[in-house]
Amino acid sequence: MTKNSQHIPAAPETIVEELAAFVVKAKFEDISVPARQQLKAHILDAVGCAFAALEAPPLKALRAQIDEFGGKPLVSLVGGGKTSPDQAAFYNSAAERYLDFMDSYVAKQETCHPADNIMSVLAASEYARVSGKDFMTATAVAYQVQCRLSAKAPVRPKDFDHTVQGAYACAAGVAKALDLTAIQVANAIAMSGASYNGLRVTRSGNLSNWKGLAYPNMAFGATSVTFLAKRGVTGPLGVFEGKGGLMDAITGKFHIDWAKEDLEMVLKTDIKKFNAEFHAQTAMEAVLDLRQNKELVVAEIKAIDVEIFDVAFNIIGGGDDGDKTHVKTKEEADHSLPYMIAVALLDGDVTPKQYAAGRILKSDVQELLKKVTIRPKKSYSNEFPDAMPCKIEVELNSGKKMHIEKHDYEGFYTRPMSWEQVVAKFNALTSATVPAARRAAIIQVIADLEKKEAIELTDLFDLVGKKETVKA
Repeated sequence: MTKNSQHIPAAPETIVEELAAFVVKAKFEDISVPARQQLKAHILDAVGCAFAALEAPPLKALRAQIDEFGGKPLVSLVGGGKTSPDQAAFYNSAAERYLDFMDSYVAKQETCHPADNIMSVLAASEYARVSGKDFMTATAVAYQVQCRLSAKAPVRPKDFDHTVQGAYACAAGVAKALDLTAIQVANAIAMSGASYNGLRVTRSGNLSNWKGLAYPNMAFGATSVTFLAKRGVTGPLGVFEGKGGLMDAITGKFHIDWAKEDLEMVLKTDIKKFNAEFHAQTAMEAVLDLRQNKELVVAEIKAIDVEIFDVAFNIIGGGDDGDKTHVKTKEEADHSLPYMIAVALLDGDVTPKQYAAGRILKSDVQELLKKVTIRPKKSYSNEFPDAMPCKIEVELNSGKKMHIEKHDYEGFYTRPMSWEQVVAKFNALTSATVPAARRAAIIQVIADLEKKEAIELTDLFDLVGKKETVKA
């Protein structure tokens, strides 16, 4: 960042101004080398998820709407074409989000997906023609804000959605990419935070397409109001502590000393190994390991007993969010632990293929998922979020039982994926739609991002009129 990097008020009067001072002060050199490497891995993972989702019906509907309503062609859309930065934030974020295969951060009472901010920050970075370093710094800012607010100011206990904290994070990251002044940053965050307070119903009960579009819709709004702040529009600076602000309306009082914050929270975030709701990751690794037992014949399974931590039970196991054995849609399937366990045992994998309508409705998985019993275990709940433990026991018709217990998975921050593993995931997700040469170019640009310009990445989003041959 350049002209506004040192434009920091001496004594911020409100919490949002303190947060704005942190945003303006942040610089690339504040990011440790390990955090830089993780940022690149998470960016590559997000881009892979986006390319892999382009044929999804909600993405096609959103693209049709953008094409009809228009938007000045200023920044790139994943797959090809250009539109306005706010529309690109919506569409590209929806593509990144749709598969539910992106990263996660878990706190005791909140889970969020900080990669959901990447496409908005990238749209602003392309618009502003900033360097790869500046794009990475703005992304690190968004990660820090969302993760710290999720840990200190959870909203799920009050039945609000994690898009609430995202409204502050997304605006902060976009504002950083646009190099706004401190007061402009404060106004952007204030407008966004005051406006986008999503309800938890988005992720409970019978799930709809909106599960994958709620955060992108917020990102659209957050990006739009940040550009308004750039033009001088003001917001309610008491958005945190004021009457009717976040603390008064939802979270209660909390404290984050933004003057002491760093840019390292990406090191506490996790990449999904399996295309499953995040809290299911350890269970997926466990059940697939158990499946390797030659004595386990899926057709002979009588019952599957699962003990898991309470957050997983409540969200995907039939607790607070309701019955998880009624599964008919993709959105219901990837938030149903019974379905994910059953399909993993049957297919030996959990990828986007396991969420095709034809697969979800097949009798084998529908019958097997009803044999799954899930209950919370207090000792496991006490370990969360520093671990994500579970125990799975399978009983066969013969009476034979076999079990497995795990406390984390490959991809959890305590056991992170290597760059090579993230590249392998990227290639597996995109090989059917992105030509091999284009995939290699995307991987290389992100690997060298601190030496590149942000637009060098978005230039590779265009698959329209491509000459490369698609190869697996």
